[in-house]
Amino acid sequence: MTSNQPPKSNVKKWRVSRRGFLIGLGATVAAVAVGVPVGLPRARLAIANLVAEGGSFGSIDAPPTSWFEITADNRIRFFNPKVEMGQGVHTSLAQIAAEELEVDWEQIEVVSASTARGINDSMGTGNSTSVSSTFTPIREAAATLRELLRTEAANLLGVPAASLSVASGVFTANDDPGKAITYGEIVAQADVASWEIPEEAPALKPASEFRFVGKSTPRVDFESKLTGKALYGYDMRLPNMLYGAVARPSTIEGKLKSATPGEAPNRPGVVAVVAEDDFAGVAAESRLQAYAGVGNMVLEWEDGRLWQQSEIDELVTVGNGTRVVAQKDGDIGNLLDGDVLTAEFRTPLAAHAHLEPHAALVDVQADKVTVWASTQAAFVVRGDVAEALGIEEELVEVIPTFLGGGFGHKSNVPAAREAALLSRAAGRPVHVGWNRTEEMRHGFFRPSTHHVLTGKVDGNGRIQALQHEVASGDVLFSFFPGIASAIVGADFGAYRGARLEYDGIPNRQMVSYRTPLPVRTGPWRGLGLLANTFAIESFMDEMAQAANIDPLQFRLNHLTDSTLSRRFRNALETVAEMANWGGSLPEGHALGLAINLDAQTVVAQIADVSVE
Repeated sequence: MTSNQPPKSNVKKWRVSRRGFLIGLGATVAAVAVGVPVGLPRARLAIANLVAEGGSFGSIDAPPTSWFEITADNRIRFFNPKVEMGQGVHTSLAQIAAEELEVDWEQIEVVSASTARGINDSMGTGNSTSVSSTFTPIREAAATLRELLRTEAANLLGVPAASLSVASGVFTANDDPGKAITYGEIVAQADVASWEIPEEAPALKPASEFRFVGKSTPRVDFESKLTGKALYGYDMRLPNMLYGAVARPSTIEGKLKSATPGEAPNRPGVVAVVAEDDFAGVAAESRLQAYAGVGNMVLEWEDGRLWQQSEIDELVTVGNGTRVVAQKDGDIGNLLDGDVLTAEFRTPLAAHAHLEPHAALVDVQADKVTVWASTQAAFVVRGDVAEALGIEEELVEVIPTFLGGGFGHKSNVPAAREAALLSRAAGRPVHVGWNRTEEMRHGFFRPSTHHVLTGKVDGNGRIQALQHEVASGDVLFSFFPGIASAIVGADFGAYRGARLEYDGIPNRQMVSYRTPLPVRTGPWRGLGLLANTFAIESFMDEMAQAANIDPLQFRLNHLTDSTLSRRFRNALETVAEMANWGGSLPEGHALGLAINLDAQTVVAQIADVSVE
């Protein structure tokens, strides 16, 4: 049973500024930490158990940060730490804030938090954890602000704080309705600088009183997107802005050996040419002129080798790479010897192909660098730009725009680094927007995978032992330091969804093999979840067929009375009823069934498939 009340808060006493209205919260989400001497294999198992299901491994940081700003006309500006890329997070997090603030929906204005103004969300937006990782922090921050306002309202109205009711951002004295004051009026009159954040957050509203969470609420970005006013990274423009283009290798692992401007400076519209280290690019008055300028530079490349798909498949094969036992329930021992059922599955490399390619606009000034980027990880972009320019990160402000799709690909935005180098050279703002060819050739991919599943089914159709071995290229380790990769061993992003969750199977084991690939790989919508679910659920069907048992019943037979099993059973039975499982179907039609656990959510689906 989930309680509406949070665990003891670690809210600190921070002074709040009148203008910024600073509300600070400590991180209240899980963090990966192996701080006990359990030994490497057990430590790896612990990490696997924590994150393989899509659990969050970090989010909001601890320093005081600006969550909200109250305006004189009694509106609330909510600095949203998560970026909007179509998933509706600007709306969902605003719903959470509005509940505890006790304001009307029309009073909430959502602003994308930048690295200089808003929440220090160092983990960015991804892993399907935006709501789960911020639900309690936002509620606590909003409730704390509400109660600080209540205390000040009581002082200003000369009534006990307990005698005040609040609605629509207005405190009203219960015994004297003529005494009322708005949030905006409170901030205008109060000595906000003297306020202190309490050690503990106030009691939170029970779910039974929710007005917005779990209710149909208009999207906050609906009108701007409908009218075309919403600005994406590719849309960003500044006066006197230039466009940038960058030289890129034609082969995997190709490297720039040398570059000289050549005829590029003489091309129409070219303003600046950069040829240094491993970077060559042009800033020009138009994007086409920038690409033409790059085409007139003198470039020498160290070509990489030509890789064949068969070679990639050989690398990504169970048995190759670093082996880690990431799940061990019971003991399969020698149960998988002899008469067993085995199946192999492969998934290919995949491009993200989001609607909006990588894009960033950068304005390098003497004392500050401003970046507008289509990014899922503003603080990562800030670090990349600062490193490229050789300056302190605090001098760089990254402002996330709307994203035309991200899917993990925009956790890394090389266009920002490229635009920064060109802006410094040109002395003007520069916009770099990748084209489709660059996206497909030079972005990173979802890694290919190889799965081997082995199961022992007894004469009663019950699975006695089940093993899932999965080989994959890097997903999250592409962005991790080498030491972290060595300690953890297996890329937990790659084995997201790879655990065998049917706890009615007494002996279960999942083994991961990690093989870095020559092709750049990384997160791709759900990390390893889709490939792993495909393999596991396909094998469940094959075992059901071998046992001559209905696929739905076969799954139900391998559930217990545990909380997770009850959730699985409820989801399976619900979709089965919706799809009329077991009923008659038109000729040429069949039903397919799958279920998984991700981000602590059980999802079941039935597809009606026909062949024409």
